[in-house]
Amino acid sequence: MRLRRGGPEDAPTLLALFDEAVAWLTARGSASQWGTEPWSGIPERVALVERIAGEELWLAEIDGAVAGALAVSETPISYTPPVDERELYVHLLLVSRGHGGRNVGGRLLDHARGLARERGISLVRVDCWAGGDEELVRYYEGQGFTPSQRVRVRDTEAQVFEERVLPRPAHGG
Repeated sequence: MRLRRGGPEDAPTLLALFDEAVAWLTARGSASQWGTEPWSGIPERVALVERIAGEELWLAEIDGAVAGALAVSETPISYTPPVDERELYVHLLLVSRGHGGRNVGGRLLDHARGLARERGISLVRVDCWAGGDEELVRYYEGQGFTPSQRVRVRDTEAQVFEERVLPRPAHGG
């Protein structure tokens, strides 16, 4: 697995990942998370994906194919209550269903932790849809994140998580 920095040119790839995720979620009966329509056909969703691609985007590739995406920022998502310290917020973690079971999400989250350490940030936060069978909630708990609060997002809820990481020590001279 190789991680590379993404950019606006990767918006079509990200959109394909979202379309794949929507189809998979719909097939599992979890359409409440992102709806049943492919994002590529919804102008507002296309614009959102283009904005995400312009953020700090990282892509995981396996054998030349994009297996997952991570977008991070030091600014939380608008519906998330702010904190009184610097943080690295995971805006997006998305894994291709064709690469399940290969720890793509775990590697991307480890990368986010490493980015936080490099920047001297000790708080990493992420949120996920808290509906359905709460499988996503259990996933983030299994990745070492602690649930901190639930927030209302339109007609559903999101679970916010946090994890403390130790910044890299400064090199002595």
